[in-house]
Amino acid sequence: MADLSREAARARVEAAFGEIRGELEALVRIPSVSTVGFDPAQVRRSAEATASWLTRSGFHDVRLLEVDGAHPAVYGAAAGPERSPTVLLYAHHDVQPPGHDDLWKSHPFTPTERDGRLFGRGTADDKAGIAVHVAALRAWEGKPPLNLAVFIDGEEEVGSAHLPEFLRRYRELLSADTVVIPDCSNWAIGEPTLITSLRGLVDCVVELRTLDHAVHSGKYGGPVPDALTALCRLIATLHDSSGNSAVAGLHTDLPHAVAVDVLSLRETVGLRPKVELIGEGSLSHRLWARPAITVLGIDAPPVANAAHKLTPVARASISVRLAPGDDAHRAFEALKRHLHHYAPWGADVRVRRVRQGEPYRIKTDGQAFDAFRRACADTWNRAPVEAGSGGSLPLVAALAEAYPEMALLLTGVDDPDSKAHSENESVHLGELLNCCVNEAILLGYLAEGGGDE
Repeated sequence: MADLSREAARARVEAAFGEIRGELEALVRIPSVSTVGFDPAQVRRSAEATASWLTRSGFHDVRLLEVDGAHPAVYGAAAGPERSPTVLLYAHHDVQPPGHDDLWKSHPFTPTERDGRLFGRGTADDKAGIAVHVAALRAWEGKPPLNLAVFIDGEEEVGSAHLPEFLRRYRELLSADTVVIPDCSNWAIGEPTLITSLRGLVDCVVELRTLDHAVHSGKYGGPVPDALTALCRLIATLHDSSGNSAVAGLHTDLPHAVAVDVLSLRETVGLRPKVELIGEGSLSHRLWARPAITVLGIDAPPVANAAHKLTPVARASISVRLAPGDDAHRAFEALKRHLHHYAPWGADVRVRRVRQGEPYRIKTDGQAFDAFRRACADTWNRAPVEAGSGGSLPLVAALAEAYPEMALLLTGVDDPDSKAHSENESVHLGELLNCCVNEAILLGYLAEGGGDE
């Protein structure tokens, strides 16, 4: 490994870790929620704070990258030896909405340590990814063994819809031999992961209308259908009796060899004791390689304000995770056909696509992936678990299209207890330190040829 032993990498990261944690906490305090309805100024404030952090950490040419209608991204670079390969380091500074404040044990934007974990929205997903990239450069004392470019996305949590335009406008800045994306989950504390596939995503809003206006439920209930009941019946058609997707035309991919423990899964997600798991096949197949349909929300009269009237219109937000090998446009058309076909009682149906992202299979042979395996052996004394991810990263398919020769190296900072996207999100501080060490070591191995695919 070029000029940095694993012992030196760990010693340097440990020496800098207190400062790095402090910078991460400062960034977590900024409520950079990119979802529509939240203050976009906070996302810009987060971008500016990220740019300042990168500059203080030794990156140069740091700037905000702008595209019309998009939240700002952040770019930086660090030059390595002449003719050395280039590695693009990706993370994102935007976060999910905090959810219900009363379900947080501490304020979502006040980073708080409990039992060796740092709690707060974005501590794991994915402001910790920024910390990993900063720490890796710090370990090399600002003189990396290869060329680095860093791209910190500002709208990953809303599907990175403008990413193709970012890649077109800033193509030369973001061109690299390898991209390192620490935005997935590790298998467990002490068990790093190399991601081999990602599910895609199709989100839509379906609206059912049965009446021109609300009417008295006592006078007309019985023969006249209300939209909310019709919507419930339509939603029920999305799964069969076992809980498998019932939408014809959605692709199912081949199973994964990695086994997922059922008791660990139940404990991780907090499944109630009598609730059964749904679907068929191995757990890894259901989690990573089969379509999954979720109702994210419903617009209808709330219980507190419910009146005795027949609701004329109701809406639901429906999300489909697509198996690797599927096509997002084709999948949306299949979902749309299903919703129109099964709408009960002749209800009027409108289906509006909200966002989509392509699934992706990752070929994990080659020098870059071998470099990661070697780095994991140095950091954790074990090879990474090679597993799929049930999550979606539209970034990956977009990068693969823009840079066909780029090696796509996906790993994680969080773990099954991080509760990304939920209340009480956290990052394990000991594991975060190990991820920082691992990336510093990885850069050395990539410099030996791992970035030259």
